Amino acid sequence: MKNKKVLIGMAGMAVLSAEAIAQKPANIILINLDDAGNGDFSCRGAVGYQTPHIDWMAANGMAMNNFYAVQPISGASRAGLMTGCYPNRIGFAYALNPGSPYGISAEEETVAELLRDKGYATAIFGKWHLGDEKKFLPLQHGFDEYYGLPYSNDMWPHHPQYKFPDLPLIKGNDIIGYNTDQTRLTTDYTNYAVDFIHRNARSKPFFLYLAHSMPHVPLAVSDKFKGKSKQGLYGDVMMEIDWSVGEILRTIREEGIEDNTIVILTSDNGPWANYGNHAGSSGGLREAKANTFNGGTRVPCFFYWKGKIQPATVCNSLYSNIDILPTLVEIAGAEKPKQKIDGISMLPALTVDPTIAARKYLCFYYHKNSLEAITDGSYKLVFPHKYVSYDSQVPGNDGLPGALGKGEVKECELYDLRRDMGERVNVITQYPEIVKDLMREADVWRDELGDDLTGRQGKARREAGKSDKAAK
Repeated sequence: MKNKKVLIGMAGMAVLSAEAIAQKPANIILINLDDAGNGDFSCRGAVGYQTPHIDWMAANGMAMNNFYAVQPISGASRAGLMTGCYPNRIGFAYALNPGSPYGISAEEETVAELLRDKGYATAIFGKWHLGDEKKFLPLQHGFDEYYGLPYSNDMWPHHPQYKFPDLPLIKGNDIIGYNTDQTRLTTDYTNYAVDFIHRNARSKPFFLYLAHSMPHVPLAVSDKFKGKSKQGLYGDVMMEIDWSVGEILRTIREEGIEDNTIVILTSDNGPWANYGNHAGSSGGLREAKANTFNGGTRVPCFFYWKGKIQPATVCNSLYSNIDILPTLVEIAGAEKPKQKIDGISMLPALTVDPTIAARKYLCFYYHKNSLEAITDGSYKLVFPHKYVSYDSQVPGNDGLPGALGKGEVKECELYDLRRDMGERVNVITQYPEIVKDLMREADVWRDELGDDLTGRQGKARREAGKSDKAAK
């Protein structure tokens, strides 16, 4: 039953209608961790430390247990998050190095641009990684404020294996320092975020993107958490990230805006397993970061929205971080992007019924444009490809990486994710109709976006942004 203000959702909860959303747009806080795995929270089995604030979010909101990063690598995953597109649709691949001549195109509409056009104050504090030239930085792509690192925190002169230039710290469009003491990053990002909430809580709706550099290596933690966990530095870092989440939750309560603020926490990809005790846990999933098996792509995702999302809800429907943009656009009552995107709104699953499965399929592209797998949420078809492997290698420790192995899928494999999330048993001979269906859908996407593995070009890919130097 419907009236002018609300719809009646699950368990009799009041769910805002489009009209009500337009009258009072919700504040939006998106927290994106770097390289955190499914097993990195105490509510998911982490040992040696506790994450009470993140656990509280899961207990009082929704845990999405079938949620994927669109690619298992930082830059491409964040491109998908910000645009709602498969990264290869917009010509984006890999994790961009410092000084890359490519970045996010001015033709793409980020979630920040769409929300700012709706009257939102917008800010990012943390890691960007969509290009480090001025034309690619956040203030040119919908954000009013920026403080943080333009790319990964290991891309600096202290890397254990590679030579990188000095790592800039940026505020707005200006470099304000190099090779910053990284023990201050989590606290600094959090303080900026808290201040932003205080300044905007009563003036206009806001979109806050808190993009932590941790727990990506090199790990660093402030004195207030150093040595506090029983899992060493990694546990300390996770405890400080959890403190940061607690500060955000505390601030929205202090400002009296908790009822009208949605908080989302996720990760850009799975853990970087070859760093051993400086890496997180996939929670028993196969492989890890930079790999399209579940350990690289299946990531944690928690939503908290008091009064709109029923507490302790679990959603097992298939969704991805490219679905966040259309969800937030719908929540804000903002205009949809003009160009085609691939994301699907999760709002009905969040506020009406968690069994709503708006997304039917998800492709797993990697490298420049290789379709390595496809899933319908229950089954996953993996196509022949080569990959870096962690499962057969002894990891490094204490900030030094271990060697990477090599793996290869020589023939198509099918995994029943309902019973085998770890992708250990190939059941391709048992489900020929499922294989046929997934093959058919994969061909639709090969026609749409192409596929380097099968030599398909695709008809709907767009170009990445280029620097003036690259254009010449």
